[in-house]
Amino acid sequence: MRPSEPQGHLLLLAPLSGWSTPLDEVPDPVFAGRMLGDGLAVDPTGATLHAPCEGEIIALPDTLHAVTLRNDTGAEILMHIGIDTVGLAGEGFEAHVKPGRRVAAGEPLVSFDLDLLARRARSLLTPILLMEGCGFTAVRSSDNREVAVGDILMEIAPIGGAVARGEAGEPGSGVARKEIGEGEIRRVRVALEHGIHARPAAHIAGALKGLAAEVRLAAQGRTANARSTVALMKLGVRNGDEVELRAIGRDAASAIEAVAILLAGARERSSSPRAMQRSSAAQSPQRLAPEAPEEAPKRASEKASEGASEEASKPAAAQVIAASFDVEARADAALPGVIASRGLAVGRSVRLVVRDIEVPQTGAGVSHETLRLDRARAQVRTRMGVAHASASGAAREIVEAHLELLDDPELIEKALELIADGSSAEYSWRQAIRGSIEALRALGDPRMAERVDDLLDLERQVLLSLSGPGAAATQELPPDAILLAEELLPSQLVALDAKRLAGIALAAGGATSHVAILAAATGIPALVALGPALLRIADGTPLLLDGDTGLLHVDPCEERLAATRRQLELRAARRAAEREAAQQDCYTADGSRIEVFANIGSLSEAQAAARNGAEGCGLLRTEFLFLERETPPSEAEQHAEYQRLAEALSGKPLTVRTLDVGGDKPIPYLPTPAEENPALGLRGVRTSLWRPDLLRQQLRAILGVRPYGQCRILLPMITDVAEIRSVRAMIEEARGEIGRREPVEVGVMIETPASALMAESIAVEADFFSIGTNDLTQYTLAMDRGHPELAARLDALHPAVLRLIARTAEAAQARQRTVAVCGGLASDPMAAPILIGLGVHELSAVPSVIPQLKALIRGLTMADCVRIARQALQQDSAEAVRMLAIGSADRQGSPPSLDS
Repeated sequence: MRPSEPQGHLLLLAPLSGWSTPLDEVPDPVFAGRMLGDGLAVDPTGATLHAPCEGEIIALPDTLHAVTLRNDTGAEILMHIGIDTVGLAGEGFEAHVKPGRRVAAGEPLVSFDLDLLARRARSLLTPILLMEGCGFTAVRSSDNREVAVGDILMEIAPIGGAVARGEAGEPGSGVARKEIGEGEIRRVRVALEHGIHARPAAHIAGALKGLAAEVRLAAQGRTANARSTVALMKLGVRNGDEVELRAIGRDAASAIEAVAILLAGARERSSSPRAMQRSSAAQSPQRLAPEAPEEAPKRASEKASEGASEEASKPAAAQVIAASFDVEARADAALPGVIASRGLAVGRSVRLVVRDIEVPQTGAGVSHETLRLDRARAQVRTRMGVAHASASGAAREIVEAHLELLDDPELIEKALELIADGSSAEYSWRQAIRGSIEALRALGDPRMAERVDDLLDLERQVLLSLSGPGAAATQELPPDAILLAEELLPSQLVALDAKRLAGIALAAGGATSHVAILAAATGIPALVALGPALLRIADGTPLLLDGDTGLLHVDPCEERLAATRRQLELRAARRAAEREAAQQDCYTADGSRIEVFANIGSLSEAQAAARNGAEGCGLLRTEFLFLERETPPSEAEQHAEYQRLAEALSGKPLTVRTLDVGGDKPIPYLPTPAEENPALGLRGVRTSLWRPDLLRQQLRAILGVRPYGQCRILLPMITDVAEIRSVRAMIEEARGEIGRREPVEVGVMIETPASALMAESIAVEADFFSIGTNDLTQYTLAMDRGHPELAARLDALHPAVLRLIARTAEAAQARQRTVAVCGGLASDPMAAPILIGLGVHELSAVPSVIPQLKALIRGLTMADCVRIARQALQQDSAEAVRMLAIGSADRQGSPPSLDS
């Protein structure tokens, strides 16, 4: 017997047999992001969709892949069979109802060919959604369990206790209908491949949020409120149909333009699997899952030789199954996951062994337990210090975050309070950590998830030290191991033998977690969010981890394995060829010289740059000598380090940036005045001129490096010529002090709109320019690159940034100065043709991408680069520039992004 429903509540029954799962696991941002509404999904084992409650069928497209039902209460339920099934154009579907028909709960609606969908759809997961704006909300749902048709799936209730009914013919619009006068009117030809179905309808409704306008879309004699996804889907608009847009209100013109752009297919093209792969490859690590640095743009000739293997390795015969499905008995099944680190891996499953750490609650006295905790923290700090010294890039930043947490005063104070109450060091440390974790989780902010992982990792490291020798024994891996785990902590990954670790597959986790960043930095393919089915895979099972498509193939057939191994061999051969070719100077296909330098921040990075064919160092970040210490480095210490770096580069240019601290990079022994906005205060050269004693020491250390002329000096955050003149006077003074007669090249970083606009004047004083696109972008767009809500919109290919780069290059050319780009954009292969076309002579990139970047540049002609650069300057958004770059690469037959 089913429970009775409270007043106004409605019980929705399972429309499919299968496994219910949260929407977060649906591999589509429209559904997972709840743009259409909240609910859950079902991974079907049955092949017929049933009505979840009684009501009227208000939408059933000709493609039969989705059904929308409206209950008499006004609640609207969308059932979308599989993901990307609209492209099947009705193949494999059979409808049992028509729009307008009333149905009873449990009545069959649509039958479908389960095997056909498993082969051809992106996913079988079927979202069951309570439509946005219909006036109802879910108060109880049953996910992560097996369901049969007719089981209770969800309980819904009116928002605020009132039943909201949409206008007849426009269910759930949430907006009372008004007759629209003339207002803004435009006729548009729909260029959406499958017409207006669920995804584009959600995008249209989403684009209108925040705009003060009422918008209606008319087609085939019917009209719909453009804010209602259901109403839009009911129109049955197809590709090629002409529709009329009408809008009134303050933002009518903007609303019409936004909808027209979407109907023209811009969002659909940019979110296609191919476009998404290329666009995501070009993002900064903060924005997206980082990519394994080894793989690079394929050359046109290489694509021909590799194509057969890649085609053979596509999952044509594999059944893509949802993460909650029982996979043990199904050969060549494929679990869909989220890409954390791109690449391919073939190996056997190995489950992570996590040893429980016993934590006694009662201590042996306050002084004894306090001493034990201090010693354990000191041991962890020492290990982290060793790791920090040898780490670089993202790995170094993660260690720094853990070091900061290790000495967090709130954690220590809480632990000491518990020790004072008689608890053990282990128990006190765990409780202090867990209290902070609960506080973070109570915020309900998903951005805090990574900090929770950091705290858990720190808890485990200290507890292992408290447990004594042997407690932290590392797990032995067999060759070609693909590690399976619920989650993985950074310290657990670092402890594993990377030479035996072929790939990582996690049931939970996120694509921007610290483990994902570490995996990408070390080139280990990784998938996350694969779901609980992953943990039922037996140890030793053959696996194929495809970090390019986001699929984990379980016990794949030998043909697929062989094809993938051939593909890996081809990739390895291409990488080897590119590394060998990278030792040669770089020229475009028509003979224009483009220097490819490296950004480095340590001796190990300098050595890696030399191995990868860097023609010098375009940016040495000297902050590594000044951070994480109580006193500044001496002149002798600095000189010795710069000399080692120069020798590692074998006489090639070493561009040393003077100390760039302040703002977001403070140091304890250099207490700057309190600033309301540090990003606009003492930064870069301003800090150095504020403390000229430190700058003079650094200048003498640089000038003493031999051979003279190898080192160049680069000044950060310059905004006017007076700053350059001040530093040049100090350089001349330092030359006299050390007895050096040879001059030194002095360059300027272009990092602000002011310096770009003053480039003509600055070029008189500077010997070369180096454009720092990271800061230039954030200052141009007025967006803090560390802001969690804005970082994803911070794109250095924004036309405003490109125009400043173009102006800088013109000023450099007029004075015959070299212009380089050393910011993140230089490491983005998609940007290379545009930057070269704007007049950039030197790209300074991360060492790992240099072979691939050189290979890409050798296939370009200057004429093509100039053409695409001019077109880029005329675009109106960064997205438009990226689409232009993708189209240009398609015409040349060479994709501009890293392929794995």
